[in-house]
Amino acid sequence: MRLTRAAVSASADHRRSERSHGGAQPPDRPGRPAEGSTAGQSAREPHTAAGHAHGDPAERAPAEGRHDRAHDGPRQEPGADDTRGDRAPAAPPRPEAPFAEVTESAERAASVDADVAGAVLRTARTVLRAHLAEAAAIDAVFARDVARRVADFTLGGGKRARPRFLWWAMRACGGGEDAVDAALRLGVALELIQTCALVHDDVMDGSALRRGRPAVHVELAGLTGGPPDTAFGTSAAVLVGDLALAWADDTVSAVPLDPAPRNRILAIWRAMRTEMVAGQYLDLHGQAAATRTAAHALRTACLKSALYSVERPLALGAALAGADDRTTAALRAAGRSAGTAFQLRDDLLGAFGDPAVTGKPSGGDLRDGKPTYLVAVARERAEAAGDTALLAVLDAGVGNPALTDEGLARVREALTLGGARAAVEHRADRLAAQAEAHLDHAGLAPAGARQLRLLLREAAGGRTSPPPASASGHAPGTAPEGGTTR
Repeated sequence: MRLTRAAVSASADHRRSERSHGGAQPPDRPGRPAEGSTAGQSAREPHTAAGHAHGDPAERAPAEGRHDRAHDGPRQEPGADDTRGDRAPAAPPRPEAPFAEVTESAERAASVDADVAGAVLRTARTVLRAHLAEAAAIDAVFARDVARRVADFTLGGGKRARPRFLWWAMRACGGGEDAVDAALRLGVALELIQTCALVHDDVMDGSALRRGRPAVHVELAGLTGGPPDTAFGTSAAVLVGDLALAWADDTVSAVPLDPAPRNRILAIWRAMRTEMVAGQYLDLHGQAAATRTAAHALRTACLKSALYSVERPLALGAALAGADDRTTAALRAAGRSAGTAFQLRDDLLGAFGDPAVTGKPSGGDLRDGKPTYLVAVARERAEAAGDTALLAVLDAGVGNPALTDEGLARVREALTLGGARAAVEHRADRLAAQAEAHLDHAGLAPAGARQLRLLLREAAGGRTSPPPASASGHAPGTAPEGGTTR
């Protein structure tokens, strides 16, 4: 895989310019497009306290991508006469040696290796700055209330797990020097589609919290100045998610690639978007139709989380590096196993998690009646054992939005005593082991494979600690330690 020669040359020019100027310049605010932008000028609007109490990550970032030719000194046209009296004509500038550019690119790839999340964050600030300038040129209120929230949400949290999977898959498959910019920008696109997924997920679930803060639809409900307007907040949050998805697609389409890798990457991207929506729909349908089978829950987990969170990012990295079919298939299998384990652990946290750890309400998945694998296994085990008392507890508690803390404790105890919690832990452990076994057969570069192994372990998680014993020998209300959250 090769980036276009023009893209590599432009990237090198930009980096040389930044070094000669002592670094990049501070960004412009969304109401004032960056220098050189064709978006036009727009009136600068103050940010609302409700929308920006957490600050403006994009504004604090150093600007990237700005190249002021005025500081490069006068340029002489090729062939111009530069004689001064008897002095010999000035020698033409020597072209930069090819190995110098290669060395610089290799150094940049190594720099990203040291901090993938930080490199993606810096690239995201550059990408989002351009999008915010375009939004501000359209309308200042839209830019402040909607576009700015996309940027703040994208920059303001998360582990950058999907871009890290993409990067290390690319490196493990032998890619690097000529794929740095493409990998980072595709990583930003993954972060933007994650913003879309989480904002919409919170709307559909009615979740009040995300990452320990008010969810976007809750925050937007307070913008009107009077009592919280839930309908407005919900509708506006849908638009926030829509814009994030549009920006994600725009970011992918703008990555300069040769035709072969571009076609592979676009095919993966299209499949991932559709799979993500299908998984979310199965989740909704399972709640509405009270679908309770473990098979349905696993299918939903695969589509909603495993493919989108791990398998497809790995496939994107492999495509960037031009990996062969055998290597790509092994990576995808590893990603699917680890991603499914991730979702099973997330189900456990949804039932037993501490809001201080998960950033979501305690027991929210149980009150919402989510058709998780955990609850499906609990029902199937109780039915097989003829345990009508346990089934009665599940029927009364799961899907009951008015479930009290005492009722929640009883449901948790049923999940534990009936063996469902341990069974899900065991299934997640087996999937994590399978992920590592698939990775062993991928034929990867050692350094990249080592990093991928660590990432897969992080995603699949480790066993959660058993709940400490109470007077009855169980403490179903405690939160598990470890695990992962989205």
